Amino acid sequence: MKLRWWQRLLPRSAFSQTVMLIGCLLLINQLVSYLTVTVYFIKPSYQQINQLIARQINLLFADGVDIGREHLTMVDALNAKVHGDEMQVYNQQQAREAGIESTTYYGFLSSQMSQYLGGEAEVRISQHDNGLQIWIRPPQAPSVWINVPLNSWNENALSPLNLYLLVIGALSVAGGWWFARQQNRPLRRLQKAAMAVSRGDFPDPLPLSGSSEIIEVTSTFNKMAQSMKQLEQDRALLMAGISHDLRTPLTRIRLASEMMAAEDAYLQEGMINDIEDMDAIINQFIAYIRQDQQPHESAQINQLIEDVVQLEAKRTQGIELQLTADCPLMEMNVIAIKRVVANLLENARRYGNGWICVKSGWDKHWVHFCVEDNGPGIRPEQIPQLFQPFTQGDSARGSVGSGLGLAIIKRIVERHQGQILLENRPQGGLRATVKLPRE
Repeated sequence: MKLRWWQRLLPRSAFSQTVMLIGCLLLINQLVSYLTVTVYFIKPSYQQINQLIARQINLLFADGVDIGREHLTMVDALNAKVHGDEMQVYNQQQAREAGIESTTYYGFLSSQMSQYLGGEAEVRISQHDNGLQIWIRPPQAPSVWINVPLNSWNENALSPLNLYLLVIGALSVAGGWWFARQQNRPLRRLQKAAMAVSRGDFPDPLPLSGSSEIIEVTSTFNKMAQSMKQLEQDRALLMAGISHDLRTPLTRIRLASEMMAAEDAYLQEGMINDIEDMDAIINQFIAYIRQDQQPHESAQINQLIEDVVQLEAKRTQGIELQLTADCPLMEMNVIAIKRVVANLLENARRYGNGWICVKSGWDKHWVHFCVEDNGPGIRPEQIPQLFQPFTQGDSARGSVGSGLGLAIIKRIVERHQGQILLENRPQGGLRATVKLPRE
């Protein structure tokens, strides 16, 4: 299923999804906390300060403004009524020089100030190193600006409340990450054990830890792995039984046929051929049920193909090789991969019309090779069933053998985490492609 672009950005694993969920919940909690603090703490504080400043401005204009020889302008008269540095009055030119144009207009404070002063007022705020500067244009004198410094107030300072929210958020995220990691650790162990079982390895029983659901799944997996291990042991016992109980009488029959009289040569030849066919079928049974426990080693696929082709050249003439140079080394079960190549060549020899071609190649992720023949091919709807044990193609490709060749190939390729594909060639015949991961 093709994922949309926004789905590709979302985390895929349970661990990352849990961490993302906890992070989103914490982010929402932080936003709600900030909004709550702003509405119920910061905004009332600003409103209270606004109200106090409005009272001071009303007192400043309470007795009127006396403009005479002593105070030539309204600004001088108002500054004369100010006590200390609690506020400063500027005209328009002085306010521009003091930085009124770089201040920020606050609508809700202006509306509140207009109510307190009984007319249209404007409130602006600027931030400086020594604190806030509040500018008010009162309705009593629209041509002047009143500046009220708040030296102890700094919006950019890291208040204890902000520090508390940051610390709580960081600790919550760290705790959520640790919790999600602990919850997903048993799942990771279960994933690795399942991959090992798929490769034919059976690890020790997993420890029962985590939530109750995970413990139930782990316990069930341990029982399943133990049953599969017992099944593989039974197969190994069956292999030993076939090898001993069937090959011994076949050997006696072979010896008896060698002692037949010369006039029975035609019977002798038929018996020997039948014994060889039965021995080949037994070998296929053994190869299918065997565990392929040989250790992996570093090898090059071209070298393995050449070794197998050299051995098959005695029975099959004219095998064409188209091998890509410099195929990288990779870890593989050399004996098992050689069996894959040999089985594919045997099928091509048996069902083709004398022409066989083996190709190899590689890319960033895969090393691949294919075996092609010029036989009649096979109907596309029958291709999926060919990988099932004891299944053969239709009459177009004959009915020789036990039907285990492709099942053995698929089993080996899957143990290498690879892929196998069968398809009809456009020119006629069948192409079998095997892809093995480089890592």
